[in-house]
Amino acid sequence: MTRMSRLVAEFIGTFWLVFGGAGSAVFAAAFPEVGIGLLGVSLAFGLAVMTMAYSVGHISGSHFNPAVTLGVWAGGRFPARDVLPYILAQVAGGILAALLLYGIARGTPSFDLATDGLAANGYGQHSPGRYSLMAGFVVELVLTFMFLIIIMGATHRKAPAGFAPIAIGLALTLIHLISIPITNTSVNPARSTGPALIVGGWAVQQLWMFWLAPLLGGLLGGMAYRSMFKDDSAPDITGETQPVT
Repeated sequence: MTRMSRLVAEFIGTFWLVFGGAGSAVFAAAFPEVGIGLLGVSLAFGLAVMTMAYSVGHISGSHFNPAVTLGVWAGGRFPARDVLPYILAQVAGGILAALLLYGIARGTPSFDLATDGLAANGYGQHSPGRYSLMAGFVVELVLTFMFLIIIMGATHRKAPAGFAPIAIGLALTLIHLISIPITNTSVNPARSTGPALIVGGWAVQQLWMFWLAPLLGGLLGGMAYRSMFKDDSAPDITGETQPVT
């Protein structure tokens, strides 16, 4: 596949992840009497990444997340020259999704951006459970670290073929079940950036943490997997990618 094809796949995949996951939180989480709640939002994120991994994983490797891109590079499965283009495509997809979510949400008079927050991530008084900066940083780092371990293992050449998107989608569901009360769950800087830019103010001021913690967690996760398991499942200089989400 050409680089442009791979970047378009990353753009579309990240768009769907943010639109589907954050959209479920904005529109359906607390819908009167039949809201899907925390479990439903968690499933929405997992289903979004799983469906796109099956759809475009063979094109781009289906990262949809700057932390994953950095992590698989650190794990020796992704060329350095493609890291920045992938991240830019992912962030652009997340921003477009957030813009569309905002436009749709404004279609009801009950929506208030200042109150509802467009599923933006936060800590302190902007954490759903009022968790501190330190608590948020630790959970985002640890969960992204584990996400990379799961991704690297599920996409290894010796892993059962065809099941990686399911394992990764369920992992993302579990991650959200753990951390929505703490930070509204990021583990993905592109997912955090779009809503933060729309909300502005506090969301932009706190955005640094939702870049730093996931990127660090992803980097450490990729390095740890490569070190612990002497991973040799994919080339690191040819530009070829494995279906990692």
